[in-house]
Amino acid sequence: MPELALCVLSADCPAVLVADPDAGIVGAAHSGRQGTARGVVPALVRAMSEAGADPARMCAVIGPAICGGCYEVPREMRDNVAAAVPGAGCVTRAGTPGLDLRAGISAQLADLGVRQLRVDSRCTAEERDLYSYRRDGRTGRLAALVWLAP
Repeated sequence: MPELALCVLSADCPAVLVADPDAGIVGAAHSGRQGTARGVVPALVRAMSEAGADPARMCAVIGPAICGGCYEVPREMRDNVAAAVPGAGCVTRAGTPGLDLRAGISAQLADLGVRQLRVDSRCTAEERDLYSYRRDGRTGRLAALVWLAP
């Protein structure tokens, strides 16, 4: 439906927007640490495919999120997520265990056959114009919207 928009709210986690304009299907997901490890983005692409979308025609956007250089986590957490999502484990600029969720999600999308991908490389912790709970310690959200243009 061209007049319907989907919205996903996030803080430091990536929002993932996906569309197959030819099929008239869009999807949106919040893909934080747990969701990424549990396969929320592959589930979104599968659901869209079951409804008639084709990953080869899908366009995906990964929104701003905390970057791997800033997203420090305990080593065991990093290792668990990296075991489930190759490419998500990293080392922060401080030399500590980290997660790069956008890299992991990008790999998931590529593995599913999504060829058209744009990644907003802005880090929510570094960009003062973006909301970041990790940076500011107060509640707030970023909104990402996807819809089909008429």
